[in-house]
Amino acid sequence: MEEVRRQRLVYIILALFLGMFGVHNFYAGRIKYAVIQLILGITAILSPVSWIWAIIDICVVTKDGDGRIMQ
Repeated sequence: MEEVRRQRLVYIILALFLGMFGVHNFYAGRIKYAVIQLILGITAILSPVSWIWAIIDICVVTKDGDGRIMQ
């Protein structure tokens, strides 16, 4: 099976534009966090929390869901 290498730049762009819905975490294979962020994002009251979470992810996350460093 071929190993999938995820790009950090793609992760950052997804977080900037679709971060409220956790799309960047789906891309990185961090499914548990992505589902939680999606639920927060579609809840109108909690959507600012989801945006803040996306910005923090941009600054902190360097590995994908499998523990490999994103290039």
